[in-house]
Amino acid sequence: MKNRLEELRRERGLNQEELARALRVSRQTIGSLENGRYNPSITLAFRIARYFGLSIEEVFIYEEGQD
Repeated sequence: MKNRLEELRRERGLNQEELARALRVSRQTIGSLENGRYNPSITLAFRIARYFGLSIEEVFIYEEGQD
């Protein structure tokens, strides 16, 4: 699943460590999310969307055929 996490993080002037701290996850988790190596749990997806004041659909892009 694609996402806009790196774009949103950079727009707010945050590094991966700062975002990780705010979301209570590791910096490695943020890196893996940004690189598409990891899809978040629904709980983490909600926390990320809420942190940025967006809907989940505005942060994470679902593409057909990725099931």
